[in-house]
Amino acid sequence: MFDPKAEAMSRDERAALQRHRLWGLVDRLMLAGGVQADRLREAGVKRGADVTLAELHKLPFTTKQDLWDSYPLGMLAVPQDQVVAVHGSTGTKGRPTLVAYTKADLDLWASMCARSLSCAGASAESVVHNAYGYGLFTGGLGIHQGAVALGATVVPMSGGMTERQVRMLADLKPDVLTCTPAYALRLAEAAAEAGVDLSSLKTGVFGAEPWSEELRAAIQDALPIKALDIYGLSEVIGPGVATECLEQNGLHVNEDHFIVEAIDPETGTPVADGEPGELVFTTPTKQALPLLRYRTGDVASLTHGDCNCGRTLVRMSKVRGRVDDMLVIRGVNVYPSEVERVLLGTGQVVPHYQLIVDRRKPDVRLVVACEAATEAATEAATEAATEAAEAASGASPEAAEGTLAEELTRALRADLGLTADVRVLPSGTVPRVEVGKAVRVVTWESGEPPLPGIG
Repeated sequence: MFDPKAEAMSRDERAALQRHRLWGLVDRLMLAGGVQADRLREAGVKRGADVTLAELHKLPFTTKQDLWDSYPLGMLAVPQDQVVAVHGSTGTKGRPTLVAYTKADLDLWASMCARSLSCAGASAESVVHNAYGYGLFTGGLGIHQGAVALGATVVPMSGGMTERQVRMLADLKPDVLTCTPAYALRLAEAAAEAGVDLSSLKTGVFGAEPWSEELRAAIQDALPIKALDIYGLSEVIGPGVATECLEQNGLHVNEDHFIVEAIDPETGTPVADGEPGELVFTTPTKQALPLLRYRTGDVASLTHGDCNCGRTLVRMSKVRGRVDDMLVIRGVNVYPSEVERVLLGTGQVVPHYQLIVDRRKPDVRLVVACEAATEAATEAATEAATEAAEAASGASPEAAEGTLAEELTRALRADLGLTADVRVLPSGTVPRVEVGKAVRVVTWESGEPPLPGIG
């Protein structure tokens, strides 16, 4: 562990620490003024000592809309001259969400990312190949600072330039790979095409987008690693809020600095342990932009109890999706990650897919575009050939694809109750990720189809 005293603290000790830090946060918010202070006063809060952990769920929320309304930096809780960095994300429809950091915030962030890397088995002897994007996006610089704090050697590749990435992986022989899960697959694909040996890798720390257990299996099959999830968002601090350990049994939330809740997104009330809900974070130790009960929009469950790794931190499940990313197709509500789980769970498609929401007519259609795994295509062709033996000497690729598409359609209907139009496309048709996050869902409202072969 990077910080055993904090990560293995007893629950009573941690609760006492959270309580005092929460009091300090409320006092600072009241002093700074602004929307969070106004809401606290409306809730009858006059000072930090008026607040308890047990009644935290009764306090007002903060939302992304508040950050947008105060754009660019109207929610600062410190003087402007104490701000040393600004990060953020593009956000919905290109609208920026900016977050400020003091020097202490950057030090905290580095420590959290160092914890995450240590959680994944990295040490001062490690070489970390960091392929998260650098810049306004928090991923690259956060992991970079964490690797430095850990004492590891960091290779600051950023995203893209896949051929050069593969060369550096071969030459510098890192043991830790950090990037999005989609880009990990792209690197594995490129390395295989180039005949590059990646056996030096031991661990991968992948985040910035929801991904399923089935995608984990695909990554671990393509790369000689344990694939671990990391969670964070710019508004809370960036990556390092929570990370899986080598047990792969949930993401440990660094709750000495991030107090987490899971709520029913409709009612705003707490959900039971182990039940999925919208994650809500309070940041008691952040300085520049501390947030009280920030609604993330991410859906996951929380589980209390010690882990075999020795950490006593609450664990969150993998993120199932975002509240606003849920697809409603002919009365069925489904997250993209659930479709991914079913597709990859068949073992018959490669882990590259895209969901096209066809809104050209009032009756919305979901087109699932995927590519057959080589072995799956062969098996499907063999099956089709057997069935058509009396009519032809062999089965065409189109017959093989049709057979697989029908099988995937049945699987989605049986598991999710989802009616979808599955299209098995030629290898390489579905876009690969080079920079940024994978685009799993696109909307087709008019004109030509987003991908060839799905008209």
